[in-house]
Amino acid sequence: MDLSKIIRTAILAASAVAVSVSAQAADITGAGATFPFPIYSKWADAYKKETGNGLNYQSIGSGAGIKQIQAKTVTFGATDAPLKAEQLAKDGLSQWPMVMGAIVPVVNLEGVKSNDLVLDGKTLADIYMGTVKTWDDAAIKKLNPTAKLPSAAITVVRRSDGSGTTFNFTDYLAKVSPDWKSKIGAGQAVEWPVGVGAKGNEGVAGNVSQTKNSIGYVEYAYAKQNNLTYAAMINAAGKTVQPTVGAFQAAASNADWANSPGYYQILTNQPGDASWPITAATFILMHKTPVDKTASVEALKFFAWAFEKGDKMAEELDYIPMPAAVVKLIDATWSKEIATK
Repeated sequence: MDLSKIIRTAILAASAVAVSVSAQAADITGAGATFPFPIYSKWADAYKKETGNGLNYQSIGSGAGIKQIQAKTVTFGATDAPLKAEQLAKDGLSQWPMVMGAIVPVVNLEGVKSNDLVLDGKTLADIYMGTVKTWDDAAIKKLNPTAKLPSAAITVVRRSDGSGTTFNFTDYLAKVSPDWKSKIGAGQAVEWPVGVGAKGNEGVAGNVSQTKNSIGYVEYAYAKQNNLTYAAMINAAGKTVQPTVGAFQAAASNADWANSPGYYQILTNQPGDASWPITAATFILMHKTPVDKTASVEALKFFAWAFEKGDKMAEELDYIPMPAAVVKLIDATWSKEIATK
């Protein structure tokens, strides 16, 4: 993707400075969501090989990432829980979606393989509320009449940190379960009724992989990388769907990015027979008037490179690249909102 004229001009203007400080130049710094960490890592490795420039990204959770960019301690923040336009204006931030992915329930059940188990939103909410306590509960057996499910207690694993993955997961549960909506609600952090806390998608994936009869929720790339067993889901159309790129794309196709201030879109429980019900985008936050404009230019160069050359790498990890039309909108947003000179 070509950078806009304003950003190209800023890069040229900054080059004279960059030459004099190149020996001391720091890597691009960012912090936040664990959801996109696998693809950001993959992009960073390829970008450094191609350009020699590195990306120092701290996978610390969306809540912490938002706090760091608000405090101006990093060049960019990353969050799976988008900020609304009012908050962006208050903090002087620009926001855009970088890539899309999906959240999947993962289980550790002896003899159960991926897609052997089917869950619906209400049952998933009841498990996380502690009202469905064992794997042979009637609600689970009704959805899985032929499965051999143990009578063991369910070990519920959930996030302990402020998390955009949790934001999207609980947003989905609130949409499909009136009890969840009224008693717990949605947010980056909620008052969990039950469960063992773990930090980051990494922590939840690790905990589930080590704990028999457990259930957790993670970004799909973590499920694949850790060889976790994931459940199929019944979506808003009442259809049983597996977590596939096609199912994620079907859910994402409804997003109206062009008419969403700050690109604010929540992609959970979307209509359509093929839609995966817990699909989500992950977002980048940058200050409109950066403290270090040279660093901001370098960050924008990285993001532009990722949009131009990173789609295949994203797809290899089962993320969904942003559509070309949306990338053009984002390019215009950079030109309009972020001061680079």
